[in-house]
Amino acid sequence: MDRNGLSSMEKKARLSWLLAFYGEMLTENQREIARLYWEEDFSLGEIAGQFSVSRQSVHDTVSRTEKQLEALEEKLGLLSRFQRVETGLTESLQALEQVTPTEDTSPYLIQAKTWIRRLLDQEEK
Repeated sequence: MDRNGLSSMEKKARLSWLLAFYGEMLTENQREIARLYWEEDFSLGEIAGQFSVSRQSVHDTVSRTEKQLEALEEKLGLLSRFQRVETGLTESLQALEQVTPTEDTSPYLIQAKTWIRRLLDQEEK
């Protein structure tokens, strides 16, 4: 567990999400090194060999990139907002599943559930 209470796997998943949201704000080099490290699970040595740099250089890039991504999330909050919306949609769908449709409400319930499922499916792609 790290200082935020996340396991190594959870931390990598979070950083992969941050990379998806904010990756375009990084240099191409930072983006590729971070992608290889967090998403492809390459070691620092493997990345260093691929980029013809030292392992320490890759470590420094990964650390600097992590700090940049966390700072961007702290300022902009896109990942937190995404997670809140996804949770809200999931809970809304679960609540709608508990409603007993009537002849009058059935088309509206079907339409609402369809839209929520589309939104959730869209976010997973």
